[in-house]
Amino acid sequence: MRLAELSERSGVTTATIKYYLREGLLPPGERVTATQSEYGEEHLRRLRLVRALVQVGRIPVATAREVLAAVEDEESDQLTRIGTAIAALPHPAPPRENDETVAAARTLAEELQRRLGWRVVPGNPAHQALVSALTALLRLGYPCAVEQLLPYGEAAGRLAGHEVALIGEFSSPTTQLEAAVALTVLYEPVLLSLRRLAQAETASQHLGHRP
Repeated sequence: MRLAELSERSGVTTATIKYYLREGLLPPGERVTATQSEYGEEHLRRLRLVRALVQVGRIPVATAREVLAAVEDEESDQLTRIGTAIAALPHPAPPRENDETVAAARTLAEELQRRLGWRVVPGNPAHQALVSALTALLRLGYPCAVEQLLPYGEAAGRLAGHEVALIGEFSSPTTQLEAAVALTVLYEPVLLSLRRLAQAETASQHLGHRP
C-alpha cells in the first residue's frame, strides 16, 4: 500500500507517519520510485503499536524507540525480550530518600512478593515503583500491612494470568511482543477506570441511603 492508504487504514496522518519514519519508530517502506515507497501489513501493525505507545500511552518518542528496539532484539529469548520491553515503559521514580520509612517500605514490598510466591528483583522498575507507593502510604499513616496488601497482589496475579493467555493467542513471537507492550499500555487505564467504577458501585451499595 502507498502512504495515503497506510494513513487511511491506520487513522494516523501522513505527516505523523513521516515523523515516525524519520525518528526510526517505523521501518522504511520498499522504494518503488525516487519519491514513493510501498508499505505492508507489518507497517500497519507496527504503526498501531507506535500509536498506542506515543498517542495513547503518552510515552516519549525516545522511550518508544527503546521499547521497539527490545521488541526487535532477536538475539534474546522471548521472556527476556518481553521483560526488557515492559521495563522500558515509563514507571514512577523510585524513592530518593534512604531513611527508615523507605527501608520499611522495601521490607514490606519484599515480604508481600514472597507471600504471593513471586521472585523479588530489587532492580525491577515495578518493584521500585511499589516501594515508592508503600513509602507514601507509610508516611501518611494509611493501612498497608501485608495482609491488607495481599488482595491487591492476588487480583494482580489473576489479571497477569489472563493477560499472558491473551498474548499467547497471537501466533508469531514478534506479534506476541507487540501485544505484550500494547496491552500493558492500553489496559492500565482500563483497569484504573474499572476499579473506580467498582468503588463507586460498592460504596453506593454499602454506604448509600436505602429505602
